[in-house]
Amino acid sequence: MKKICLSCSVVVLLGSLLMLNGGCSTYPSAAEVGAARGAAVGAIAGQAIGRNTKSTLIGVGAGALGGAVLNNERARRGY
Repeated sequence: MKKICLSCSVVVLLGSLLMLNGGCSTYPSAAEVGAARGAAVGAIAGQAIGRNTKSTLIGVGAGALGGAVLNNERARRGY
């Protein structure tokens, strides 16, 4: 249990540091927002379907790619 809590704490800490130091631009692009949302949904779906790390990582990759493409296209078309 301690190992899981420590891992979650490290992930949250690194994620918050990346959010604070996210790059030069003030606002993220539509593709970046879509990739982040898609990765989160893909991770949840991959874990729910496969119940292992490999499935979760595949879900993250597929979700990030799909989210970036879809959100970028929506922004390009003005939706």
